[in-house]
Amino acid sequence: MGRAYEVRKASIAKTGAAKAKLYSNFAKEIYLAAKNGGTNIDSNATLKSLVEKAKKQQVPSDIINRAIDKVNSGADESYTSCRYEGFGPGGSTVIVDCLTDNVNRTVGLVRPAFTKCNGKLGVENSVSHFYENLSIFAVKGHTEEELFEALMMEDVEIKDIETDEDLVIITGDAKDYNKIRTALVNFDKDIDLEMEEISMVALDKVTLEGEDKEVFEKLLSMLDDIEDVQNVYHNVEL
Repeated sequence: MGRAYEVRKASIAKTGAAKAKLYSNFAKEIYLAAKNGGTNIDSNATLKSLVEKAKKQQVPSDIINRAIDKVNSGADESYTSCRYEGFGPGGSTVIVDCLTDNVNRTVGLVRPAFTKCNGKLGVENSVSHFYENLSIFAVKGHTEEELFEALMMEDVEIKDIETDEDLVIITGDAKDYNKIRTALVNFDKDIDLEMEEISMVALDKVTLEGEDKEVFEKLLSMLDDIEDVQNVYHNVEL
């Protein structure tokens, strides 16, 4: 399996997030996408993509519909996207993306998670320059050659394309996410996208052992328990 997919797979599997949190995260993201781009799924590409991903994660339809209906009913909830970068045990680095209605509350939960696990928060960009911001797609049902040709036909630049078992993994710049996705859907409107994410991928990974590994896993668990945390990226080989 390729480096980018391995890292993203580890991020997805982070300590087994509870369904309640998964549902809450999708509800907030879907609400914001509908609020910013309109509630018509067919004309709002961001909303459509989120709804499709939510369904793949088995988020109940009523949660999806309620999030969209909030916008139609005139509800005005305010969320702020914030990113925290920090250092954990054994040379580990961590990026924490949050979506919150109370920044003070969120940082008041994220900071202690680091300090209790032999780590500390850094300043902006103290960690992110060790990562690439990538679009990652995993496609089933087509060959690497077919997909590469489809992308080239639409003049879409990618960083890498590789095959692993029954999946073709495509990586590109984060800014090209919509271009890549559009090219894939134009090639096959029913294309099976097993993954479609924008992710922070570590340029180099570290392996932790013993106490460092235990403490790092505790840090991931504590971050995972914070409702405002949407995604956690790190450089640890799990």
